[in-house]
Amino acid sequence: RVKVGWENELQLGDHVELTEFFRKAYGPTGVFNAQPFEGSRSWAGARPELRAIAYDSNGVAAHMGCLRRFIKVDGVDLLVAELGLYGVRPDLEGLGIAHSIRFMIPTLQELGVPFAFGTVRHALQKHIERFGRHSQLTVLSGIRVRSTLPHARLDKPPTRIEDALVIVLTLARSMSDWPTGNFIDRNGPEL
Repeated sequence: RVKVGWENELQLGDHVELTEFFRKAYGPTGVFNAQPFEGSRSWAGARPELRAIAYDSNGVAAHMGCLRRFIKVDGVDLLVAELGLYGVRPDLEGLGIAHSIRFMIPTLQELGVPFAFGTVRHALQKHIERFGRHSQLTVLSGIRVRSTLPHARLDKPPTRIEDALVIVLTLARSMSDWPTGNFIDRNGPEL
């Protein structure tokens, strides 16, 4: 079963269960990736406003978060629903992101945003492109994305720039309306 709901609908037990899920899902990709998920903190950077959570008989199976925000594509302001905080339980890998996005589409359309936007590691390119063949999803490469760090630190600059794959899901407008450019300012921490 999949539950799509607002952040303020989650109970403390939901956050604790998600924290454990993320530690197990992100831990294999590097200990550093699991570090933000401590106690009842079920987010790593920006906190989502909506979540799609898939459950099976073993608990949380997959998760995707959503946050509306304005980004700048080469200086052009653009309202998007950022998708992120994606995870799938290790025993179910290969079954999650496509289903998570499909469950989110009706909710994203209700939000009235023209596009959903997200970034993924280059290692996921084939998986994302395979899903994109059967949907209104486009994968863009060669784009640098600037984000703020989740916490201001004295030993690091306040922003970081990444060369990640950008995914764009068309919702209320066509891909021809997406601004051209090779630099995106997220104007906040990554989801």
